[in-house]
Amino acid sequence: MLVIGLILSIFGIGLFCWLIFTLAVYALPFFVGLTAGMAAFHSGAGVIGALLVGIVVGALTLGVGQVAFALVKPIPLRAAIAAAFAIPAAIAGYHAVLGLSQIGVPSLLWREVFAWIGAIMIGCTAWARMTILAEPLPLRPGGATTDAPQPVLTAATHEG
Repeated sequence: MLVIGLILSIFGIGLFCWLIFTLAVYALPFFVGLTAGMAAFHSGAGVIGALLVGIVVGALTLGVGQVAFALVKPIPLRAAIAAAFAIPAAIAGYHAVLGLSQIGVPSLLWREVFAWIGAIMIGCTAWARMTILAEPLPLRPGGATTDAPQPVLTAATHEG
């Protein structure tokens, strides 16, 4: 019975870590949606109205961020948009890893070290996912991309 508990604990922690890395890019939209939903609830919208406002605002935040990242050409502005998504993910990652490390690490110093390493890794993952989710689409006026693959020549022809 003890072995089953240990195996399930390892799988549970692994699943939780996978979820943290997968959902890291959604930290900013979640925080914005939660704040909007709480503001709507406190203004008298009710539970269902606050839930709807939070979901809509969170989805708009993610959509606007991805569209802005895809359409903006200057690298510093793209980096600022990616950082706006990566910094809240790093903060959430810090607290998640700190909470997980309290399970098995007795030393406060090592808990902090693990939490900072986790924050950096999760922030970098959110940065990478933001760049992957919103690829820039350079288009020609005709609608064809400039990065279109060239046809492969199968045999060289020589006229003469």
